[in-house]
Amino acid sequence: MIHLKKHTYKIILITLLFAVSTINSSAQPKQNLNIVFIGNSITYGAGLADPATQSPAVVACNYLRQQTNIGTVNFSNQGHSGFTTVDFLPTSKAFTKVEEAAHAFANKQALLIFSVKLGTNDSAIQGPNGSPVSPADYKQNLKAIADSLLKEFPGCIIIFQHPIWYSPNTYNGAKYLAEGLARLQSYIPQIDRLVADYSVSHPKQVFIGDKKGFAYFKKHHLADFHPEQGHQGTFYLHPNKAGAIALGTFWGEAIDNVVKRLGK
Repeated sequence: MIHLKKHTYKIILITLLFAVSTINSSAQPKQNLNIVFIGNSITYGAGLADPATQSPAVVACNYLRQQTNIGTVNFSNQGHSGFTTVDFLPTSKAFTKVEEAAHAFANKQALLIFSVKLGTNDSAIQGPNGSPVSPADYKQNLKAIADSLLKEFPGCIIIFQHPIWYSPNTYNGAKYLAEGLARLQSYIPQIDRLVADYSVSHPKQVFIGDKKGFAYFKKHHLADFHPEQGHQGTFYLHPNKAGAIALGTFWGEAIDNVVKRLGK
C-alpha cells in the first residue's frame, strides 16, 4: 500500500512539473516583427500571377506567422525589377523608399528587420544600373547600405540572403550569360566576409540569411523557374509559384533562426 502511494505521489509530482513547464513555455512572449524586404524582380515576384499575394516576401511572412515564437508580422516589399546595389545606395530614391517603409510601421516596439537579397542584376555583363559590379564594389555597396540603416535605425537587424542561381544562357533585356553567373557566385564570399566584419563592429545585428537557394534552384530550375525566351534560347531566372514558395520558405526559416538566436 505504501509503495502504491509513493508511486502515485511520484506520478502527481511529474504531472504538476510538466504542467508548470507547459504554462511557462506558453507564457513566453512572442516576438513581433516589422520586415522590409530589399531586392530586385525576384523579391518583387516578377512573372507571378499576383505578386502581392505570391511573392517570396509574402511566403516568408506567412511562414513566420506560423512559428510559435513569432507574434505579429508586418512587412513592406521593396523589391524592384532590374535594381542593383547601386540603385539602393543611400540618398537614392529606392533607399528613401526603404527608409519611409521602415518609419511607416505602426508597431514601433516590434523588431525591425531588413532582409536584403541583391546581386543578380549587379552580376550582369551589361544592362542594369552600374553593372557589371565588381565583387569588391558589391561588398562596399552593401556596406554603405547597411551602415546607413544601422545609423538611422539603431537596434535594427540586417539579414543578407545569398543570391540564387540563374541559367548561364540568361540574356533578356540585360546580358548575363556564364560570365555573369560566375560573377554572381563571387559575391557570396563577399557577403560572408561583410557579415563577419559586422560581427565585430555591430555584434548581433547583421547576419547571413538563406544559403540554400543557389544550389536548390540550380537543381530544380525546370520545375521552380519560369522558362523565358531570350537572345540565347530558353533561360531560367525568375521563380514561378512553386519556386516562390520554396524561396520564401528559405527566407522565412533564415529570419526565424536569427530571431531565435537573438532570444537566447
